[in-house]
Amino acid sequence: MKYLLWAIGVPIGLMLVFLVVQTLASERIEVIDLYTTDESGEMQTTRLWVMDDEGYQYLRVGADGSGWFDRILQNGEIEVGRDGITASYTVVQRPDKSERINDMMQEKYTWGDTFFATMLGSREGSIPLELHPAN
Repeated sequence: MKYLLWAIGVPIGLMLVFLVVQTLASERIEVIDLYTTDESGEMQTTRLWVMDDEGYQYLRVGADGSGWFDRILQNGEIEVGRDGITASYTVVQRPDKSERINDMMQEKYTWGDTFFATMLGSREGSIPLELHPAN
């Protein structure tokens, strides 16, 4: 019975530690709320890291894409909540700034960026998304 409890307890404990580390890695530094609309017209909220450079805000999507990025491509306009202010934006893909934005995010988010790069694959091929205020 003792071994059974260990066999069950150790994996559960490791999963809990992983979840705590993941939460700390993603939420301990600035995170924005990205509001996109799905195919059924419902608002979807995604929490993402943000970087400021040369007067623009940048999000970053991995080379393999994501659901929130698919919704941006479908709808064109997004809303971002940052520091208690929500504003509308259009998005411009800036693959030419990938290395710069990756380096800046590594500097800002430190071990959290390294953690996710290790868990999800390298940042190679990621695409910075430049936010432009919607008119």
